[in-house]
Formats: sequence, C-alpha cells, structure tokens
Amino acid sequence: MKFRTLLLCLGALNISAAFAGVADYVYTPNVVAGEREIDFKYGSAKQKDGTQAQVSSLGFGYGASDSWFTEVYLKHESVDSDKLTIAEWENKFQLTETGKYPVDVGLITEFEAPTSNTNEPYEFKFGPLFQTEFGKIQLNGNLLFERKFGRGAGAPTEFGYQWQAKYRWKTALDFGVQSIGELGKWNDWDKQDQQFHRIGPAVFGKFWLGNRQVIQYNAAWLIGTSNAAPDHTFRMQVEYEF
Repeated sequence: MKFRTLLLCLGALNISAAFAGVADYVYTPNVVAGEREIDFKYGSAKQKDGTQAQVSSLGFGYGASDSWFTEVYLKHESVDSDKLTIAEWENKFQLTETGKYPVDVGLITEFEAPTSNTNEPYEFKFGPLFQTEFGKIQLNGNLLFERKFGRGAGAPTEFGYQWQAKYRWKTALDFGVQSIGELGKWNDWDKQDQQFHRIGPAVFGKFWLGNRQVIQYNAAWLIGTSNAAPDHTFRMQVEYEF
C-alpha cells in the first residue's frame, strides 16, 4: 500500500528531472546525531547550445541532534568562461522517527549567497522529504520550492522535484534510478517544452573504515527528456563520515 501511495505521488510530478545546479543530489530525510562529514559534490552538463556547465562544492556537515543536520559549504559554478562562487548553508530536519511509520518524513532548507559576484541574487530553497522501503527497495520523493531575492531578483517562487529508486544489492554497490526536475512557477507551471526534466541510472555504495568512519558515494548519468533540459548531466557525491 505504501509503495502504491508513493508511486501515485511521483506520478503527479510527471516523473522526470532537473532543479537548479547540475551537482544537485537527491536529499534523504534521515539524520544521525553526532555524525560529522566532509562532503564533495561535482556535476557537469552539456547545454543545448553546446556550452558546458560545471559545478563543484566542498562542505562540512554535523548532526547537531537526533533530528537536525546542518552543513556549510563553498560552491564553484562555471559555464564556459563565466564563473561564480557561492557560500551555502543547508539544514535538514528529520520529522518522524526512522521506520516508525510507513513513510519517513523530513524537511530541507538551503540558503545560498554569492561571494564573487555581488550582482547575483540570493536563493532560498525548502521542501518536504519522503522515504519508504519494502524489502531491498528504497524509494525517495521530494518536493522543492526555490525563491530568489535581493539584487537582480524578481522571479516567482519556483517548484521542483526529486525522486529516486534504489535496490540494495551489496553494501559497496547498490543501483537504481534518479530524476531531478523543475516545472516553473509553483502555482502556474511552464509549458511542457519549457520545463526541465532529466532521468537516468544511478549507483550508490559505502565502505566501512572502522571507528565510525565511512566513505559513502552516489553518482548518476541523467538524460534530458524535455526540450529545455541539457542533453545529458553527470553528477556525483562522495562523503567521508566520522
């Protein structure tokens, strides 16, 4: 029943992909108190006009409590010769006890401030996070709202989504599919050919190093399925947890 419910929710999102940066990853709602991590993300996308967009970031995160994880990181974006450096503060809140209900629920908030170009606007992103499992399958679905403000702002609040399905095969190698997308204004979606939709295969895994030390990774090759989306995007994330 819970699997059917989540599929209906994902279907309402039109199942496809791409929100903001090409290095964006699929958020999960669970938090571990006391966990510290060094987090590296990278993404590269080929645009329709042939230009190449790249994003990389390095951050430090900490599980401040059983329900709150906070992370700060520095992000570098480039599209050919245009470059931008951004400071970001991300906070994740676990709203339900893991496994207590059919669906785990969380909340993400993210604030971005440009540091290399004062003409760029600030950004704030927030939204609910959902996760459920049956057997070896893990399903995630997230609804995201993003608003730009400050210099050069004026765009409305935009609506995006993320979802993924993961099959737990081995600890070091799980596989599945990811999708990240943007639909336009939250209460008035863009026409289909103006929306961003990407979807593709993904791999996941972790390596235990002992003494609570873990290296965890995930990566995906996302293919554009709408006219406005990049032809393809490669994204990856590597975390050292201790």
